Amino acid sequence: MRRAHIFISGKVQGVWFRSSTKRVAEELGLSGWARNLPDGRVEAVFEGDEEKINKAIEWCRIGPPNARVEKVDVIYEKPEGLKGFEIRY
Repeated sequence: MRRAHIFISGKVQGVWFRSSTKRVAEELGLSGWARNLPDGRVEAVFEGDEEKINKAIEWCRIGPPNARVEKVDVIYEKPEGLKGFEIRY
């Protein structure tokens, strides 16, 4: 079990980034959440299998079709045992 806390910069708001992240996480069987930040970034947390988290992070480096990702920062933390994936507001 692993936890990755990530911050995605670029044109990542208003392009369905959060909902696409939720779909990818659910397809991979990951738990966590995603939300928009006031500074224009998207913040997300993934918990689950390390290999699947790495796949989710790689997807975040590209994002949905209208996104333009400039930077992805990843911080590994102690898992909290989250269940399911939610979009936070």
